[in-house]
Amino acid sequence: MPDALPDRLDVLAVAPHPDDLEILCGGTIAKLVKQGYKVGMADLTSGEPTPRGSLDTRKKEAEAARVALGSPLRINVELPNRVLMDSPENRFKLATVFRTYRPGILIVGAGRTPAASPDHHQGHLLGEAARFYSQLTKWDERFDGTKPYRVPHLVYCPFPFDAEQRSWHSTFVVDISDTFDAKLESIRAYESQFDAERFERVKHMIGSANGYHGARCGFRYGELFALPHPVGAPDLVTLVHGSKPTAPPDVPVGQGHLPMG
Repeated sequence: MPDALPDRLDVLAVAPHPDDLEILCGGTIAKLVKQGYKVGMADLTSGEPTPRGSLDTRKKEAEAARVALGSPLRINVELPNRVLMDSPENRFKLATVFRTYRPGILIVGAGRTPAASPDHHQGHLLGEAARFYSQLTKWDERFDGTKPYRVPHLVYCPFPFDAEQRSWHSTFVVDISDTFDAKLESIRAYESQFDAERFERVKHMIGSANGYHGARCGFRYGELFALPHPVGAPDLVTLVHGSKPTAPPDVPVGQGHLPMG
């Protein structure tokens, strides 16, 4: 862990287990760091016990993954793995983190994964609820004496295999073409969870998903995010074009968005 830690974060990303954030939005975390933002990572649990790991091993792997992404801060909320629940006590603990680091944007892993850990869905609910709890007054003793803080913005990072067909108010894709390799490096750090064979399967899955989302916006790789409200913008043209230049005048309407050839 670096010596100088930020006392206030631009972005805090939260998910249940070490390796969740790397898989969901590691490319975006690395990109935000490159852009000069202060980005923190919060694991709700240690991820243990598992058939493959140990507490000490997972802690070392999580630190190596943090270094790969460049985040200046990674914390573990130390909630119980496998039995993670959106309970009042757990809301107090996570909200204390929010009140301590006062992020401008909160990214929460979102979705229900029946074929995988139920912690994913509980972490989604817990992130939403703790954001609300963080602003509550006259309860400072339940948050280690920290002062109320309202997190201004909530962003969802959907799990790839969410069982729901959700109608998000709005979605957007972040171009991670220049940080995709850092994302893979951070996932590779979890050697206890991903041996060579398993890593190749995960690499294929992530490359396919990030390639698909990116291609829809004209990027090589992209990560999908969602908002609980419509996107607002003062300028329609800038919003529509995003980071891409306007199509040349001789490009027919409807053919200037996807790189089809």
